[in-house]
Amino acid sequence: METIKTSQVVLTELATERAISELKLKFSSSLGDVLNLIKVEAPLLVVKGTGINDDLNGIESPVTVNIKEMPEVTVEIVHSLAKWKRAKLARLKAPQGLGICTDMKALRPDEDFSPIHSIYVDQWDWEKVIDKSDRTLTYLKSTVRDIYKTILETSKEIIEKYDLEALSLPEQITFIHTEDLLEEYPTLTAKEREDKICQEFGAVFLIGIGGDLADGKPHDGRAPDYDDWTTESIDGRKGLNGDILVWNEVLERSYELSSMGIRVSPESLKKQLSLRGQEQRLEMYWHKQLVSEQLPYSIGGGIGQSRLAMFILQKKHIGEVQSSIWSDEVLEKLSKEGVKLL
Repeated sequence: METIKTSQVVLTELATERAISELKLKFSSSLGDVLNLIKVEAPLLVVKGTGINDDLNGIESPVTVNIKEMPEVTVEIVHSLAKWKRAKLARLKAPQGLGICTDMKALRPDEDFSPIHSIYVDQWDWEKVIDKSDRTLTYLKSTVRDIYKTILETSKEIIEKYDLEALSLPEQITFIHTEDLLEEYPTLTAKEREDKICQEFGAVFLIGIGGDLADGKPHDGRAPDYDDWTTESIDGRKGLNGDILVWNEVLERSYELSSMGIRVSPESLKKQLSLRGQEQRLEMYWHKQLVSEQLPYSIGGGIGQSRLAMFILQKKHIGEVQSSIWSDEVLEKLSKEGVKLL
């Protein structure tokens, strides 16, 4: 497979802003068409203690806000809308096969600065109603292929319009389970295993993230109350979720574009909460709704808007495609490297 080359075309700040806007419009429209999604408004704030906010890996602290007119409650800025979307589908009485998509904007102040991480997070957060019988690896893979095709088509259109170097993304995405990846590279760390497999195949969907593997550790953290990472899928492997990863030649590393999966059933929710010692969450509003079957079965995920723009436009730093806050040390380092932030 050909390697991805750093673009010889240097986009001006104006051209970059135009390309980002066009890329986002193209991708969101195509994603809505292929997955049958309608656009909905997304909250920035949710009430603390309801169980609606995304707990990510369980250690990140959300930004809390006190409201003068509501002194009795504390609200949080969202981490993502992983659980809110499912409740929204229930309120909409969305039929099977219909989904929603939002322009989610969040703050994750515990995030470490890096070329691909910012405390400001923007993504297409989407969710779709499915039948209970669709809770299979086959359905998950079909959805992943649809999303990857949209990524591929968007990249080709933007690259051609702005005369950028072509990305040598494969026409088809490769599927591999985290357990199989561990068996293949038992001496490597999880991140090193991702680098290996992405460099080999170019685009990979890594299945089964959140549950403990044969070495007693999960490949990566995942909250126990949205993605299903315990249900057996095939050949004894567990998990109906995963990440879309590509090989980023500019950074020479694997690069996550999306985290997604089939969502927990009442049974897998209880199991995963038990495994993580978090059964007390079953007393929260959202969790009670799910256990009492008031929420539909669904599949969903998040696709990084700035992540996708950074990758397609072949930028070195996420600050080149989004406006965020950076430390003086980061700004000084990037200035020396000739990187201009938005």
